[in-house]
Amino acid sequence: MASGDDDDPIIEEIDVYLAKSLADKLYLFQYPVRPATMTYDDVNHLAAKIKPKQQRVELEMAMDTMSPNYCRSKGEQIALNVDGTAYDETNTYSTKIMDKQTFSSIQATTNTSRYAAAVFRKGELHVTPLTGILQMRPSFSYLDRADNKTREREAANEGGDSSQDEAEEEVKAITVRFARPESEQARQRRIQSYEFLQKKQAEEPWVHLQYHGVKDGHSEHERQYLYCQSADASENTELVKTPKEYLAMLMPPLAQEKVVKPVGPSNVLSMAQLRTLPLGEQVKTLMKNVKVMPFANLMGLLASGTDSTAVLRCIQQVALLVQGNWVVKSDVLYPKNTCSPHSGVPAEVLCRGRDFVMWRFTSERCVMRKEVTSIIKLPPEDVKEFLEHVAAPRVNRGWQFLLPTDVEFIKKHPDVAHRQHMLWLGIQSKLEKVFNFSKEDFVPKNSSQPEPVHVSGEQRLKKAHDQAHEKQSSLQKELDVRRAGSSVHIKSEREDEPMDTSSSSSSSIIPNGSVNGYPSATSPSFDHTNGNGGSPANTPSPELQDFVIKTFRKHFVLTLNELKRLFNLHLASMPAGRNVLHSISDHMLQDAVLLNQCKQIVVPFPAQTPLAADEQKVFGLWETGEDFDKHRRLLYELFTKNYRVRRNIVQARLAQEFGDVPKADVDRLLKECCSSHAGMWYLKGTIQS
Repeated sequence: MASGDDDDPIIEEIDVYLAKSLADKLYLFQYPVRPATMTYDDVNHLAAKIKPKQQRVELEMAMDTMSPNYCRSKGEQIALNVDGTAYDETNTYSTKIMDKQTFSSIQATTNTSRYAAAVFRKGELHVTPLTGILQMRPSFSYLDRADNKTREREAANEGGDSSQDEAEEEVKAITVRFARPESEQARQRRIQSYEFLQKKQAEEPWVHLQYHGVKDGHSEHERQYLYCQSADASENTELVKTPKEYLAMLMPPLAQEKVVKPVGPSNVLSMAQLRTLPLGEQVKTLMKNVKVMPFANLMGLLASGTDSTAVLRCIQQVALLVQGNWVVKSDVLYPKNTCSPHSGVPAEVLCRGRDFVMWRFTSERCVMRKEVTSIIKLPPEDVKEFLEHVAAPRVNRGWQFLLPTDVEFIKKHPDVAHRQHMLWLGIQSKLEKVFNFSKEDFVPKNSSQPEPVHVSGEQRLKKAHDQAHEKQSSLQKELDVRRAGSSVHIKSEREDEPMDTSSSSSSSIIPNGSVNGYPSATSPSFDHTNGNGGSPANTPSPELQDFVIKTFRKHFVLTLNELKRLFNLHLASMPAGRNVLHSISDHMLQDAVLLNQCKQIVVPFPAQTPLAADEQKVFGLWETGEDFDKHRRLLYELFTKNYRVRRNIVQARLAQEFGDVPKADVDRLLKECCSSHAGMWYLKGTIQS
């Protein structure tokens, strides 16, 4: 040890002082785009500002426009792009030339506890902790302002010849929806999102500063604060430590790491977390997420060795037995003092409606959505949610219960099945009082059906011959009518089927100019006088025709979806007992449209359009007796080639066909038949959200 000390002798001892006067105000600025030899000390600083909480700094520095390295034409062009030709006090470059540049800071490090600024004087080292280390880089925000100016000019040029009517939107009915209450996990995710952080950063105001140069007297005065103001070293307790404290600083004790649990959706729970809960909470959580489950599957999700009797006690508190399967109770899904996220209906009303749906499935495999809606009188969105919990849609059968009947559970636990049956009888009696119905109103379909009768092939053939013979006369008459009338083939539809106001899931396109079973306006076989050429026996009622005429005289262009909505409103406004427009099918409504001076406009929507089938069926008023009809027909022709057009295209086509058309006529045409969005014009009801 002695020889080692002799080889490395102490040359000098330096006293170290901790200066605190500027401890929370001292920043280190770095300029990584310039070498250290090219400082900005002699450059004129025009402005400075800071956001202390975010440690963001912006400096404006003058540029030497007289330098031989400065391109004056480029500077003038940049100023013109940013500020335009008009003079304004808010212009970025008031001299019409780029004569300044802005430097914006980014944090080089977020932890500055290991960094300090030090000055050495008279054998003493004075250290001041740094508040922040900022890298100053040129800011190009003026390019964003130039892009905004360019977009504004383009938008003004495109919409410069449009009237004020283009900005006016037709008054439309809106649906009020209530947002779900925000959970704690969702709030945490929102606070950590990029948009929220940007918003919080923008909320902090800028603090404007006065810049003083390196050789300024004020700067010389401030630099004195880099020296420790106290001559007594005993006050620097941070630098005076006992050997034990110094050793603890060199080798700090191991701190137990805090495990941060990942933030997940409020309705997602891992199986490991689930099994840490009490048995009752496990069953409740599983049923709340799955909605309907056989008892065997529930036992498989719980830990091995779980007592089935205890599970049965827990499941009966949060679920009801339906066809041998367990379905979560309504009050578990819709707790008290909550409401529907779709319509705002209170939880008590939702529970009664959902209990009715579950009760129907206790006696039938399939239920009809319209039948349920007509009784519980709840919005379609809520009824659909009830059904999706426990059933799946089936073609021509309504909604079918998701799971097969668990006969094995009913046989194994008859006491539980009997107790649940008695519970359902009590629920049924309450529902009968609330919804004013009796069980006899819902006779299971299977109970009224006779036993299947086996018929041989010869008997079937004989019966078919007899039926053909009986219908020969009527078929002959129908054939004569078709030969004498239009050659357009109309897709047959049940006339007694009431109109379905819900959106259709698919649409079919018939060749030879027919769309969805109806001839289009461009179809060569379309009869412009009689609409679709239907027989007089299928002529709509005068009341329906009167509704169609008045509606299209007012709106001019309507989708089938919007027409059905207006028709339902019309039915609702009619006095009780005077409703003669009952059981109107989609087919009958479209026939009425085509028979009353209207045509279907075949709009070529894109393949991935979000519009429903009824929204893609567009009808327009064709004949009113006015000279303006020809303008309207030409507009319809444009929309058979593209689902959206620009105003200048419409003007050019009108001028080509009819000469100089007044601007007022163009405005009227677009206002009557179209809606504007983002500089494009769409037929009413066809704007894609």
